[in-house]
Amino acid sequence: MSTRLSDAGMDLLFRQARTHTHWLNKPVSDTTLHELYELMKWGPTSVNGSPARILFLRSAEAKQRLLPALASGNIDKTMSAPVTAIIGYNLRFYDKLPKLSPHNPAMKEMFIKAPELAEITARRNSSLQGAYFIMAARALGLDCGPMSGFDNAKVDQEFFGAGQQAYPDEQEFFTTCCTRSNFLCNLGYGDASQLHPRAPRLDFDEACQLL
Repeated sequence: MSTRLSDAGMDLLFRQARTHTHWLNKPVSDTTLHELYELMKWGPTSVNGSPARILFLRSAEAKQRLLPALASGNIDKTMSAPVTAIIGYNLRFYDKLPKLSPHNPAMKEMFIKAPELAEITARRNSSLQGAYFIMAARALGLDCGPMSGFDNAKVDQEFFGAGQQAYPDEQEFFTTCCTRSNFLCNLGYGDASQLHPRAPRLDFDEACQLL
């Protein structure tokens, strides 16, 4: 069943939505973060692999751990945001394929034998899931500030244990060496009074062709 979204819904997700860098002093509840994931997880990914892994940094202590990795222009907006999400991707996403894609039993072994393909697939599809993440957040009334101005290697070492040895009894999410950061996204309720005029976008004929 397909139903066209209302104009108000399109405005909420796209036309009126903005990237925010200043935040109201209003917390984001854990319940809302759970709702966000429960929405975004339904977006399609290759072989339903769902490689995205997300850390929600809410406490001052967690933000301080992130601080050394941030570009200078991203420090204030990040430290003042109620939540900063690290959108990452698990290089061994294929370990979950028996659950997520039971109708394709050969896919896990294929990715095991092709680590470069697995890495490309994980990174590309976590980017897709990151876009679903932003849309889900907006649908729940949150504002977003996605950004890539940070040191991925520092984030991977600090939060995902890059370079450390993995042990069989570790929790799945923190299987060290297997998760990498893709981008960051600040979350909260943006201060609209601090927004700059909206930047233009390309017209259809500048970006598209009908063949």
